[in-house]
Amino acid sequence: MRIAIAGADGRMGRMLIDAVLESADLTLTVALARAGASCIGNDAAGFLGRDSGIRITSDLAALANADCLIDFTRPAGTLNYLQACLKHHTKCVIGTTGFDEQGKQAIHAASKKIPIVFAPNMSVGVNVTFKLLDMAARLLNSGYDVEILEAHHRNKVDAPSGTALAMGEVVARAWEKKLDDIADWTRHGEIGPRETGRIGFAVLRGGDIVGEHSVFFCGSGERIEISHHASSRATYAQGSLRAARYLARKEFGLFDMQDVLVA
Repeated sequence: MRIAIAGADGRMGRMLIDAVLESADLTLTVALARAGASCIGNDAAGFLGRDSGIRITSDLAALANADCLIDFTRPAGTLNYLQACLKHHTKCVIGTTGFDEQGKQAIHAASKKIPIVFAPNMSVGVNVTFKLLDMAARLLNSGYDVEILEAHHRNKVDAPSGTALAMGEVVARAWEKKLDDIADWTRHGEIGPRETGRIGFAVLRGGDIVGEHSVFFCGSGERIEISHHASSRATYAQGSLRAARYLARKEFGLFDMQDVLVA
């Protein structure tokens, strides 16, 4: 497969470029960055001290030379890339988080014409964690308070993280509830005793934390914790490549990493 990488000058973009270049079955053909970025015109693998022959560009017409785009940028940028993918019938793996409802609807509409893997976290381990959470939430559906704690680097702009929200969705679905109806996003001042049946969220931002997520089921006399700690973005990159391979034979449709893992 011919792969395009969005955000080629970012940390995740560079990790993806490195992973594709090291892959035996995927070929880097396009590296994209925002218009005006200082990296435009540079070799996509320059940060590795090697020459890939692929120059970083902001020209979305380059997507005509790719079978699949992998994008971990920002919602506005992703939706812009998505329109170009529709034009060139380029498959898409979206790991961007922070979309509003309108953005999610745009992705859903696009999936009727091109195949898309859209997931808040591409890590295989995180997606296994989702399965464990579903099991725990169904078994611990009474007598336990659920709290979700996530920590990321100081430059992450959305909160809670997409992964933390997805974890909350897993628990809420297991309880046959809507997350927005039972979530406590903030706590400050005299809030009174904790309400039963709510899901609390706490957010930490600092330093260079790659990503840490913990879900606490707090009962009387015991506490169960289900956690995932990422020490490298490489796990997200490898999961993204797995998602791209999954799309190889798909013509259209919206998929997530659970679909990818069971394929």
